[in-house]
Amino acid sequence: MNTPTMNKFLSTSVCFLLITTQLFAQKLPNKKEVLKALKLTNAYFMDKWPDAGKSIITNRERPSNIWTRAVYYEGLMGLYSIHPDKAYYDYAVQWGEKHKWGLRNGIQTRNGDDQACGQTYIDLYNIDKKPERIKDIKASMDLMVQSGKVNDWTWIDALQMAMPVFAKLGKLYNDHTYYDYMYKMYLHSKNVEGGGLYNAKDGLWWRDKDFVPPYKEPNGEDCYWARGNGWVIAAFVRVLETMPKDAAGHDEYLKTYHEMIKALVPLQRADGFWNVSLHDPDHFGGKETSGTALFVYGMAWGVNQGILDKATYLPVIIKAWNGMAKESVQKNGFLGFLQGTGKEPKDGQPVTYNSVPDFEDYGLGCFLLAGTEVYKLKK
Repeated sequence: MNTPTMNKFLSTSVCFLLITTQLFAQKLPNKKEVLKALKLTNAYFMDKWPDAGKSIITNRERPSNIWTRAVYYEGLMGLYSIHPDKAYYDYAVQWGEKHKWGLRNGIQTRNGDDQACGQTYIDLYNIDKKPERIKDIKASMDLMVQSGKVNDWTWIDALQMAMPVFAKLGKLYNDHTYYDYMYKMYLHSKNVEGGGLYNAKDGLWWRDKDFVPPYKEPNGEDCYWARGNGWVIAAFVRVLETMPKDAAGHDEYLKTYHEMIKALVPLQRADGFWNVSLHDPDHFGGKETSGTALFVYGMAWGVNQGILDKATYLPVIIKAWNGMAKESVQKNGFLGFLQGTGKEPKDGQPVTYNSVPDFEDYGLGCFLLAGTEVYKLKK
């Protein structure tokens, strides 16, 4: 039996639900605006680098199939998945062809930074199954498996560079050997390298053994570098969206992904960004785009997959995306507040609106990955 009090309660609850829904709808980034930002920032880069095979010259000359450019192409393929512009596909194919679908340092390399290009090579093979596209990357990863050596990933960035390659090959060939070996290498990084690079208490990773305690930040906290942890988040996303649920490591990756995502929420700045030092906001503190973009990528993907609670994480995602769209994206498509290469907060400084990092490619790749998932968010 309904009473006046109960009816009033039900009416109030319905109104609250409607208001909450409307607020979410209002705050959710407009798809057209998201795509506009992605197209603008990508056009800036493609116009600046029309030759996808051109060497990158900073303090020295490097081939353009290194990890920095590989991350950009991960983002470009993400953009292509929601906006299949043939120019994007052609640009990625040109990159592979200019390098003869090869790896820096050849198939003998064990360096994840050299193997990162394989993620896009495999994606392009899945679109057009030309065997030369995956010949070298498969050979390189097969040599890793055959070696029995599992201690190559001594820095956490390597998880994003190499784990998705194993996962993509496992899916392509329906061969769990790749998942099994990837899991062994991952467990070495997590539990053995430097005494273990993951701190379950804080839900975050030390970049490499040089930052495991007793190393401390100026405020006495552990050093957790934002982009480094962002690489791990991206690795989990790209592996979990590829591998079957019964593959070795799946539950471990998902569990640690949730621990990390939960740990990141209270560390977000009021302006939506994250600092380069996650536990010391005053150590080269300020807005930073690449780490922020990778966290947005991970959180938005989780919401889109239904494994993260919308009510909890949408506000975090929206605040971060709006911060980047407003503060990082410039009128010509250049991305500001982007930390240059390195491995800790003091590297790649200064990080300002106008500062140009030593490499402009990987940060854009991170932003494109984030925007691709934000674009998919539903009211």
